[in-house]
Amino acid sequence: MIPYTAPLRDMQFLLEELIGLDQVSGLPGYDDVSDDLVRAVLAEAGKFGSEVLAPLNRGGDTEGARLENGAVTTAPGFADAYKSFVDGGWNGLVCDTEFGGQGLPWLVATPVSEIWDSANLAFSLCPMLTLSAIELLTIHGTDEQRATYLEKLVSGEWTGTMNLTEPQAGTDIGAIRCRAVKDGDHYRLAGQKIFITWGEHDVADNIIHMVLARVQGAPGGVKGLSLFIVPKFLVNADGAPGRRNDLRCVSLEHKLGIHGSPTAVMSYGDDDGAVGYLVGEEGRGIEYMFTMMNNARLAVGLEGVAIAERAYQQARDYAANRIQGRAADGTPATLDRHLDVRRMLMTMKCRIEAMRALAYSVAASSDIARRHPDAKIRASQHARLDLLVPVVKAWSTDQGVEIASMGVQVHGGAGFIEETGAAQHYRDARITSIYEGANGIQALDLVGRKMLGDRGAAAGELFDEMRAFVRSSNEGSGDGALDEAIGSLQRATDWIVANGMPSAAAGATPYLELFGIVVGGYLMARSASIAEARLADANGEASFYRAKIATARFYAGNILPRAGGLERAATSGSEALMAMTEDAL
Repeated sequence: MIPYTAPLRDMQFLLEELIGLDQVSGLPGYDDVSDDLVRAVLAEAGKFGSEVLAPLNRGGDTEGARLENGAVTTAPGFADAYKSFVDGGWNGLVCDTEFGGQGLPWLVATPVSEIWDSANLAFSLCPMLTLSAIELLTIHGTDEQRATYLEKLVSGEWTGTMNLTEPQAGTDIGAIRCRAVKDGDHYRLAGQKIFITWGEHDVADNIIHMVLARVQGAPGGVKGLSLFIVPKFLVNADGAPGRRNDLRCVSLEHKLGIHGSPTAVMSYGDDDGAVGYLVGEEGRGIEYMFTMMNNARLAVGLEGVAIAERAYQQARDYAANRIQGRAADGTPATLDRHLDVRRMLMTMKCRIEAMRALAYSVAASSDIARRHPDAKIRASQHARLDLLVPVVKAWSTDQGVEIASMGVQVHGGAGFIEETGAAQHYRDARITSIYEGANGIQALDLVGRKMLGDRGAAAGELFDEMRAFVRSSNEGSGDGALDEAIGSLQRATDWIVANGMPSAAAGATPYLELFGIVVGGYLMARSASIAEARLADANGEASFYRAKIATARFYAGNILPRAGGLERAATSGSEALMAMTEDAL
């Protein structure tokens, strides 16, 4: 496995030139955020990722976490790396300064998180879920709960988890059986949860589990679910961890990938019942949990970008050094001089650039939606954020899996051999399209809650923005491909709004892919337009800007043309899907 190098120049281009860090740094509370500060943060993150986290990635895969006598030991080096991570202040980058965080924008934290994900995906899942728990408690917790938990979670002394899934309740969250019985100022929980990422480990002093359960006497379905804070160790009056709560890890899942991440089967209440503290009101648990889940969905989408970047770097290096066959002039040729290998590398590169641009632009929308002084602008950006969350999550992770698979293909037979590392990226990537609501659920959310919910209004604003760019530019020399693709997306959207469910559900997945491809193409075209303008005064960076133009042209010629086929698939209805009876499947 080759060393990892953070793509800092690409990140800086997005922040400083495409998205514009100034639109976020000008928001209330971000006055001290500057290009120089952000460059310094990214440079240090890049060093930590390449020098500390990336070298542990292979060992995490081969050795993994171990469960012995109820205690989990993480892969060698993980605990020390985590201590260095929290000592460096990385855990609280975007968190409120009131609780010890650094208060930086999500637009800055997003490339930093990408670095952690690329360097060591299994490791990065721990702080990612802790950040989601912080977000949940910040918004929905009481003053007492925030005082008890947030400072330790922000510092990283304690970590957080999300507990939804049970053996009989995956996507069907309403089937949850974990029960809660009120006992004075707290509740007693009993039940089993599965697939709990970093549910038990040895890197922090306490683990704060966020657990969905049904209060005794509550109705069935999602409306009967409540959310509870269930610490591994109960917190004493002085804020220190006290006695062990009635919960335990009964096994670790045997997984396809991310072996360095301990995925636990958790049992609550085997004895007197696990002590849990209600978040908010009874019966609103799923509402509160969606705060945590939406945060995590954006984070998982970024994991798709990150693992694709790691797979691309691996493939690019191998192709540049592996001599196979001869070039047209008869000289020995490295793989990257063969046209089909070049096609794969260009496909990987341009898709990653489009995915990264989308993820970072959504991070900027998140900052604006939270802090802009104009209520109308906040509302508009919040609608944009809601619209694009499922696209970032599903489109980026589906592509991450495809790109990691393409990385194996570039290596040829060597890619199928574990020693090269290409196979690990593929195995690690596979979970991302399942995490936090499988991608089919994201597609249904896009066409159902988002498109039909506002009759395409939020999407219409985005489409108008894309058309305005087309009218005012040459599309980055895309020869009209973007304009045609926007037309496909508009027609598919109109069809979905006109036909509604269940017809829209049948084409939801190709529609989401269409949406991602077109918005990605728009951002690529904008990148090329900026790069063309910079070439006249490139200050030694002409090759960088020429590469931006080249990837945008390749995207326009090789990715955007898929829009027409996806339009037809998205608007085909359910007749063909249901034509075969179940017994013939």
